[in-house]
Amino acid sequence: MGQDPAVPAVRRALRAALAALPAPHRDVPLLVACSGGADSLALAAAAVAVRGRGAVHGAVVDHGLQDGSAERAAATAELLDGLGIPATVHRVEVTGKGGIEAAARRARYAALRAARPHPDSPVLLGHTLDDQAETVLLGLGRGSGARSLAGMRAWDAPWCRPLLGVRRTVTRAACTAAGLPVWDDPHNTDPRFTRVRLRHEVLPLLEDVLSGGVAEALARTARQLREDGEALDAVAADLLDRGLDPEAGLLISSLEGVPAALRRRVLRAWLTTADVTALTDEHLRAADDLARQGPARGGVALPGGLELVRAHGRLSLRPIRWHPGG
Repeated sequence: MGQDPAVPAVRRALRAALAALPAPHRDVPLLVACSGGADSLALAAAAVAVRGRGAVHGAVVDHGLQDGSAERAAATAELLDGLGIPATVHRVEVTGKGGIEAAARRARYAALRAARPHPDSPVLLGHTLDDQAETVLLGLGRGSGARSLAGMRAWDAPWCRPLLGVRRTVTRAACTAAGLPVWDDPHNTDPRFTRVRLRHEVLPLLEDVLSGGVAEALARTARQLREDGEALDAVAADLLDRGLDPEAGLLISSLEGVPAALRRRVLRAWLTTADVTALTDEHLRAADDLARQGPARGGVALPGGLELVRAHGRLSLRPIRWHPGG
């Protein structure tokens, strides 16, 4: 049973991901997020096999969105305990903007952050190559730009995704080989969710029309764009360091002669460090127009009640209802 090639494939992927972690996160206890599905269950079994009992903890998030969710979460925690992984159940409230999927993700990630057994503990997530392909397609369909098409990162502290190069069929085969009972979430076949329709309708059609290999190609595209993006982000960070005075703002002359795409990366990096959230392409293009051609003291409204202003050769931020002397 343990000789199935799927089991060592999952373990190899995990070992490689753990070896690539930055030093502070490498030798601390792991937290595995497990829903009871094949991906996260295969990852949990691999984690305890690679690290051993006592070095792996489990967290099961109960979103409370389905009848019997509490019983299902408790059964998954019991299964993890049986594997030698002490597990806790975290009931969350799914509320807020952005629809059920986005609200559930926010609640889940907040619970997982809080559940870490050590401040530097990585949280292992069972996202696979198939999930990465779906993420790229979603970004493409929404016109979200290269940053979104770059997909999920293998390491984005504290999130560690060891299985981004592993197919979903492999994780299921690994569970079968290990005799692990897999729970199939009904939401994963519910066509009300966009990702489900991509998974069951769009990707199979693309695989048929393009004669296979689409999921791998999309994941490969994500990796290439991510590498390009990281290189451009490094250049943008250097430009920002040269032109930014934390008190006075961003020197406009530091952006002169800089290509538009790179200018907007500099602006995004600066505004993000200034805690301006939910930036859109429209915001960044308006900020770029202000940087390039003014007018002086012209303002660009930004999320969070802030205004971007051009004055004295610099861009700066102020509250949108700010008045001199008041």
